[in-house]
Amino acid sequence: MLEARRTVQALAALIRVSVATAMQYRSNLLFGLATALLVDAMRVAPLLLVYGQREQVAGWELPHALLVTAFFFLLFGVQAAVLEPNLGEAVQAVRSGALDLMLMKPVDAQLLVSLRKVDASSLFPVVSALLVGGVALGMTELPGPVDVLLAVALFGSGVVSLYCLWLLAICVSFWFVRVDNLRFLLWSATDAGRWPIDVFRGPVRWILTAVVPVALITSFPAQALRGAWDVELLGTSAAVSAAFLLGSRWAWRRSLAAYASASS
Repeated sequence: MLEARRTVQALAALIRVSVATAMQYRSNLLFGLATALLVDAMRVAPLLLVYGQREQVAGWELPHALLVTAFFFLLFGVQAAVLEPNLGEAVQAVRSGALDLMLMKPVDAQLLVSLRKVDASSLFPVVSALLVGGVALGMTELPGPVDVLLAVALFGSGVVSLYCLWLLAICVSFWFVRVDNLRFLLWSATDAGRWPIDVFRGPVRWILTAVVPVALITSFPAQALRGAWDVELLGTSAAVSAAFLLGSRWAWRRSLAAYASASS
């Protein structure tokens, strides 16, 4: 319990420093917000064009598809602000030997390596998520309390799975120094989360659910908000998250065991 509290305090301090650093350049933040809103509007445009020609796509009406887009913006913000910056620094730390210093600190090295930095200027998609989500909820019947709680739980479960996937990418850097292509692949794959999972068929749908779990973050919570959740949906989310948690923790321990350190 003491170690867990110490880890949380250390991570909170690192996040505060990251946010304070970003706030020093407020003009850049305002410009970044305007740019992000413009880019996100362009991401919504194809969806509006499709629904301008038909009322449903794969059983999803426009308000529900917009909910998927809102969760995608949340996913994009988390990935850009937390996951990707830490992956880049972790790979560099393994390459330069700076990981040695992190391993000496009295906190869980996995959390310190993968969650030590927050790029506050990349959180602007969260604003887009709130705007698009508000419009979507205004166009349909409001969800009940149970639906909202399940949507939050499913989104959290999906974020955990995605975090574990990026942690696996960090583990790869212990053996292969160049993992830039893997980072680009993850970004490209998660971009498919803009569309409801029912749009995809066969192996692609399975990959976007169990391998690159963007469906858990975007489509599953949206289904919960529309009241279309069931035991299979909840079980799939729980099973995939558990598999990623156990697999990534095992891979992290194996990677540390193979790490030769800078002094070797």
